[in-house]
Amino acid sequence: MGAEKSGAPHRRWYGVHKALADPLRLRLLEALWDVPQSARELADRADLPADRLYYHLGRLEQAGLIEIAEYRPLAGGKVERVYAPAVTEPPADAASPEEMAEFLGSMLDATRADINAAYRSRQAGGRREVDLHRGALRLTDEALAELREHIALLADRFGDRDTPGTWTRVVVALVDLQDRPAPADATALLERSP
Repeated sequence: MGAEKSGAPHRRWYGVHKALADPLRLRLLEALWDVPQSARELADRADLPADRLYYHLGRLEQAGLIEIAEYRPLAGGKVERVYAPAVTEPPADAASPEEMAEFLGSMLDATRADINAAYRSRQAGGRREVDLHRGALRLTDEALAELREHIALLADRFGDRDTPGTWTRVVVALVDLQDRPAPADATALLERSP
């Protein structure tokens, strides 16, 4: 990637969260992380007409999230575009709280679609595992940092994309349910403790 002017917003990444605020676009990008594909191949995978995907692929391309990896020749002298992710993980853009909420909602909607598909498959006799855990923990800043580190280590340990196996969606959310005290406030609280 080329160098960008310091101080200027990253125009190449402008609107990343907005582009991903649609669960279908998020699923398309995730499918492209697996293997570069054409709109036709993505449509087959998503069980949707290819015509419905061109708009969404265009939005992902405008946001700099995907690019045309190759032009594949077809019969009759036609060609089809094969898309691939532009990067493995986009940098953050200057998203507003509303755009970030839309983006996170989109991630949850895509996860809901994955869970629904897994349960439908199980009802039809397929074998898919779904494990959901929800709870609340009281964590200090240090404990939260350690938990994040453990999650990253587990993801690295089990996340080998070249190993054969079944693709499994993993969603981990760490959300504070209340404001954390500022570092100075935390020190003052400790000093007042008996």
